[in-house]
Amino acid sequence: MREVILFAEDYGHEAVASALLERFGREHRANITVTKRSATGGHGKVISQLKTFLRDIDRGKEFLPDRLLVVIDENCKGFGEASREIAEACKSFTGLTIIAIPDPHIERWLLLDSSAFKEVFGMGCDAPDKKCERDRYKKLLSEAIKTTGIVPPLGDIEYAEDIVNAMDLERMERANASLGRFLKELRSIFMQWSQA
Repeated sequence: MREVILFAEDYGHEAVASALLERFGREHRANITVTKRSATGGHGKVISQLKTFLRDIDRGKEFLPDRLLVVIDENCKGFGEASREIAEACKSFTGLTIIAIPDPHIERWLLLDSSAFKEVFGMGCDAPDKKCERDRYKKLLSEAIKTTGIVPPLGDIEYAEDIVNAMDLERMERANASLGRFLKELRSIFMQWSQA
């Protein structure tokens, strides 16, 4: 059994990342368990909780997982700046750390595959352009779902797993740099695990 500990900025990041991990686990026949250590309060809180967790590993208070997955939005900073902050926090654990940085926000990933969206909701959606506006993609996801006639009972992100499971991941790997980078890394790790 492989253990992945997930540090995510909010429930949206947790839902999308967990769904992708579980899908890769099924497709590669790798038994995994995902322990969620999500934070609310933005990526600064995630980095703070991550540093505390890593100190606890050094002190023997926590166990060392097979992988740490850290998911924070790019927030229009650029991949380099966003990833440096995570890399600095995880410098002693670089071989164990997976970094996912949606560009600019996680909800955009859920709108990129119109066919997957159609499979889940009965009609497709327009792939959004890339702009740096706070909450823009949350609104676009909400509007796209409401256009299908569905009123989400819990918001919108509860459909993340369904959309992820319907996605053409190979096409998404080529279609979006930030999602593609994450999918390539997951594919490589799961292929190693399935061959072990």
